[in-house]
Amino acid sequence: MSRPDRQAQGRAMRRRVLGDAHVDRAEAARDAFDAPFQDLITEAAWGHVWSRDTWDARQRSIVTLAILCAQGHWDEVAMHLRATARTGATRDDVRELILHVAIYAGVPAANRAMRVARETFRSMDAE
Repeated sequence: MSRPDRQAQGRAMRRRVLGDAHVDRAEAARDAFDAPFQDLITEAAWGHVWSRDTWDARQRSIVTLAILCAQGHWDEVAMHLRATARTGATRDDVRELILHVAIYAGVPAANRAMRVARETFRSMDAE
C-alpha cells in the first residue's frame, strides 16, 4: 500500500475509533511543528496497526487500554475509554483489563486506572 493510501486508511480508522469530533479537534490544532508527528501516528498507529485484520477493534481497544494504564498515560486512557463506545469494548472488559493491570503492572496503576475509568464513564453517561 502506498504512503498516501496508508494515510487515508489511517485517517478513516482514527475517525472510526476516536470519533469525528476528536479528530476534527486534533486536525484544527495541527500546525507546522506537530504535522510530522500527526502524520506518523496517523500512518503508523492508525494506518498500520489499528487497520490490521488479525484482531478486531474491541481486542485492540482492550490491549491498548491495558498498555496505557500500565504506563500511566492517563489522558490517553481517558481518550481510549471514550473510544470503547465505538470499538465494542464493554465496561466489563475495562474492569477485567484493570484487574490484569493490577497483577502485572501494579496496584497503584490499577487504582488510578479504576478512578479514571469511573470518572470517564460518569462523564460519558451524563452526555
